[in-house]
Amino acid sequence: MPPRRYAFGRAEEATHPDSMRATLAEFVSTLIFVFAGEGSILALDKMYRDTSTGAPPSGLVVIALAHALALFSAVSASINISGGHLNPAVTFAALVGGRISLLRAFYYWVAQLLGAIVASLLLRLVTAGMRPVGFFVASGVGEFHGLMLEIVMTFGLVYTVYAVAIDPKRGSLGTIAPLAIGFIVGANILVGGPFDGASMNPARAFGPALVGWRWKNHWIYWVGPFLGGGLAALIYEFMVIPTEVPHHTHAPLAPEDY
Repeated sequence: MPPRRYAFGRAEEATHPDSMRATLAEFVSTLIFVFAGEGSILALDKMYRDTSTGAPPSGLVVIALAHALALFSAVSASINISGGHLNPAVTFAALVGGRISLLRAFYYWVAQLLGAIVASLLLRLVTAGMRPVGFFVASGVGEFHGLMLEIVMTFGLVYTVYAVAIDPKRGSLGTIAPLAIGFIVGANILVGGPFDGASMNPARAFGPALVGWRWKNHWIYWVGPFLGGGLAALIYEFMVIPTEVPHHTHAPLAPEDY
């Protein structure tokens, strides 16, 4: 396989319009995703706050569907501009695979975290002060189990991203990449939601945690996704992508002549 394009990034890339557009796309799309995802949880809490039984089991389906639809829309809106990461773990996986420069990855991480924070602040404003719930390990579930869940679920997410959005031989699968990515996140929420909330995304966990000031078990929502995403990238890059296929970048890179 041709050598990966591991690079820090040229100084010109820091201010190039392509970098700015991609960073803005990550910020706005992450904001859209987190607003709808976290908002669905607050909406259920509002609807069932005054009941003794709490939200029904069908609420999990509602939350999974909200995340899947929001992610589908947000990835669709940004995939042709930034690659549609919306997730520091996906960006980390692209960095591990040599698909983006370290400088571009840093820009994406900042944009994703800021997008999640602004989305959480907007939710607190429009819901008349309701604190974002964020993520935490459920009662009776250990942190180790939550960590393993995040590793496995994020592995599945990033492996899917590689298969439908990054693999040079993805062919027509590229047209359904946003749908497939939204589906795997929704499916994982149905599995992991009752145990640890099923984040798979450090930005998705960080924004509500900061605004709602809820930090219980927060570290697993960083360590788990980065481990799972990095492992998926290594396996797909070096064991799945055929060696004769030229290496292409995932996120649009700035022109060579700037």
